[in-house]
Amino acid sequence: MTRTQLSGGVFLTYLPANKFKTSLLSAQFVVPLRWESASANALFSAILRRGTVSFPDMGALSQRLDQLYGARIDTTIRKKGESQCVGFVASLIDDCFAPGGERLLEPAASLLGELICRPVTQDGLFLEEYFESEKTNLADAIRSILNDKRAYADSRLLQEMCAGEPYGVPRLGNAQIAAALYPQLVFDAYRNLISSSRLEIFYSGSAGQARVEDALRAALADLPRAEIEPPPEPEPHVLPEEPRVITERLDVTQGKLGMGFSCGSQDAPALLLGNTLFGGSSNSKLFLNVREKLSLCYYASSLYHRKKGLITVSSGIEFENYQKALDEIRAQLEAVQQGRLEDWELEAARSTLLNAYASMGDSQGKLENFYLGQAATGQDESPESLAEQVRAVTPERIFEAMRTVKLDTVYFLQGKEAEA
Repeated sequence: MTRTQLSGGVFLTYLPANKFKTSLLSAQFVVPLRWESASANALFSAILRRGTVSFPDMGALSQRLDQLYGARIDTTIRKKGESQCVGFVASLIDDCFAPGGERLLEPAASLLGELICRPVTQDGLFLEEYFESEKTNLADAIRSILNDKRAYADSRLLQEMCAGEPYGVPRLGNAQIAAALYPQLVFDAYRNLISSSRLEIFYSGSAGQARVEDALRAALADLPRAEIEPPPEPEPHVLPEEPRVITERLDVTQGKLGMGFSCGSQDAPALLLGNTLFGGSSNSKLFLNVREKLSLCYYASSLYHRKKGLITVSSGIEFENYQKALDEIRAQLEAVQQGRLEDWELEAARSTLLNAYASMGDSQGKLENFYLGQAATGQDESPESLAEQVRAVTPERIFEAMRTVKLDTVYFLQGKEAEA
């Protein structure tokens, strides 16, 4: 892997690979995650995928992709740390497998550049038809989160736990702000983003680096560049004096218990292993004890938010098991903090993480997503270096780091008629 700067605020992460039959080309603008701009960014990225000056509608774009032997270009909106990553990911046949030795990298890069720089417009704005259609789709996408109660509860926990912090902002923003968007505001947001935001480009395939750089410089020749806004520094999370308890009632038949913990240690590899022991795998204490042995949860898992120093627990429970599940989850955390575990548990956790890092190279999509997260949050480790860090973690480091983990926020989603 090499990372080079192509021009002002434009960076290329080059991931040479000869074992795939496809090439991957990704262009992602990295912007601060804010309530006031998240929905507008999500909206205009979808509008851009509707048509360009040369290919003004979906039919023309599809025909062009068919000419590139079924290439795909998808819109992506992702949250990485306290940044929103807005852009496109293209997948195409690698030149090694193209009929007659045809070169596909250059035309695919050109199409990607046109989607970014030359959208179809009318009277200086996006086409009204595209704007209204994608605004409806965005509203539907935001509302659909409520249909997935587990994802909804996980999102609400972060919103409450990180209220007033960018990390609490969902990647698509919210329904109220999305409903208030209008054409001029969204077009201005688009122009501002492509001129002042850092652009991270990722390539995985067999083409040489110099050729990839030349193709991208040509494709992005029309990209406007002004003063580039640096990615945000993570805002420190302040642990409340007493844990916050948030209860919400909806028409649900299964309770959703979310718990947020603040980590006081900077030893990320130790916390990563500690979280895997706690609830980060199918061999974890939450899964084996709270779910399997005690049957207090339909599911129970935990996630370590490395860039923010948080651990969140997601579980589905019967309403009447709220206190029992809450107490048992805390008891399992205490067991990790005090080192009450078998040798096999530690080795299973370490093996889970090492296998995840080792398998990352088998997927171009996973590699792109990993390195986007690294670039967006100012990290430079590779999967291999992270694996070495995990191998070096001692049990004592795990217990010391996990003892700094304190309960911050409890979120409980229960039925309208239920009593906690």
